[in-house]
Amino acid sequence: MKKTKRTENLYKGIERAKEYSLPDAVKLLKEKSTVKFTESFDCAIRLGVDPRHADQMIRGTVSLPHGTGKSVSVLVVAKGAKAEEALAAGADYAGYDDYLAKIKEGWADVDVIIATPDVMADLGKLGKILGPKGLMPNPKSGTVTMDVANAVKEVKAGKIEFRVEKTGIIHTSLGKLSFDDSHLVENAHAFLQTIMRLKPSSAKGQYVKSLYFSSTMGPGIKVSRDEAMTFAK
Repeated sequence: MKKTKRTENLYKGIERAKEYSLPDAVKLLKEKSTVKFTESFDCAIRLGVDPRHADQMIRGTVSLPHGTGKSVSVLVVAKGAKAEEALAAGADYAGYDDYLAKIKEGWADVDVIIATPDVMADLGKLGKILGPKGLMPNPKSGTVTMDVANAVKEVKAGKIEFRVEKTGIIHTSLGKLSFDDSHLVENAHAFLQTIMRLKPSSAKGQYVKSLYFSSTMGPGIKVSRDEAMTFAK
């Protein structure tokens, strides 16, 4: 493919084959940001796992110490007192029958759905609507729980969910490029520490194959695997 002038300018001064330190990558991304909106700070990590095997399906959550920098809308599907508890904790929407009906009609204008275990039988019937949108609550991600107040607070504070793709890559956003450099590094370290903790015993060979950081409209910068291996058990 022919390189555009913008692409050439983005990568000017960046050695594509070089493995940068995370702090240096953050500085470069900030220097290369020329757009008029606040870009996200993104990570793509390629793992030596085969997601076709259930024991190598890497998925989980992590609470970023400095949040995501964006407002997250939360729906809690729960009955009675639990719905009231969720609203008091900061949920944008909470209820049962009304929201099941709205979702069935196609409404899903939220970022995260949390549910209590007793409603999952009914909510599960809407999997064809919620599944493709990545909104179906799951116990492994902490979105199926009786402690709805704490779940809402965690999501609002910067808890993110991630899942490995069939190619073995996890893509996720770890904040905004406008954050302090140290805050972006700390968010990234929290994520990498979680990834290393989830390493399956059945995964053979090199677990972290490559690590790249980028911004919404910026270049992809290769970062040393040592940033992740520091957190190896």
